[in-house]
Amino acid sequence: MGATHPRDAAKAERAQRKAMAHVRDGGRRGRWVWIGAFVVVAAAVLAAVFVWLPHNARNHAKVAATGLDHPAATVAVGANRMPPWPAPRDAAGAVAAAGLPMLGEEGMVDHVHAHVDVLVDGRPVPVPANIGIDLKRRTMSPLHTHDDTGVIHVESPASRQFSLGEFFSEWQVSLSAINIGALHASGGKNVRVFVNGALQSGNPAAILLKAHDEIAIVYGAPAPGETIPATYAFGRDE
Repeated sequence: MGATHPRDAAKAERAQRKAMAHVRDGGRRGRWVWIGAFVVVAAAVLAAVFVWLPHNARNHAKVAATGLDHPAATVAVGANRMPPWPAPRDAAGAVAAAGLPMLGEEGMVDHVHAHVDVLVDGRPVPVPANIGIDLKRRTMSPLHTHDDTGVIHVESPASRQFSLGEFFSEWQVSLSAINIGALHASGGKNVRVFVNGALQSGNPAAILLKAHDEIAIVYGAPAPGETIPATYAFGRDE
């Protein structure tokens, strides 16, 4: 074979460099194409998430509101036990007995607070914390207590009235005009219910909870000069 002419060698070297540059440029273009495609896909995913989240929230609120599309119950379903009455272990079951749904978050359509006192023979009976709240599953009824102050929270995803009977069903304490739990009217003792100091007649379970109501449920023999709670000092955020 003959020797390669210098000009041919230079020409071949230039062609090789050109080919390598083309490969490098193609690689860079390929990377940018992949990066661009990734950005487009990521943007599409984010857009879908932002569309899904409000839609899912609306669906959740709609489902929760569907569980409230009936009038407030006028009976209190619960056990006939002597006080004190603890919060039920099965909060979800007690809420279901009241005909109410369990929510994954507090409702924001209706937000009011009332207060209940229970007095037996002149002594207060504690209203426990976490009535209507399932701490393990992190769900709650639109009708619940956060502490043992007796403040009832109505935090509902739908505009609706709630009753004292529904609250006592969640507490799993029976309530009627003649009994509260195992305490029945007899021997001169009876059940009386006051709302803002005014004696109520009829079925106490049918009493509707209104903002800043003070509800006093009193069992025992009426006594001259007895003190019936008529007001409650709600907090600023209540």
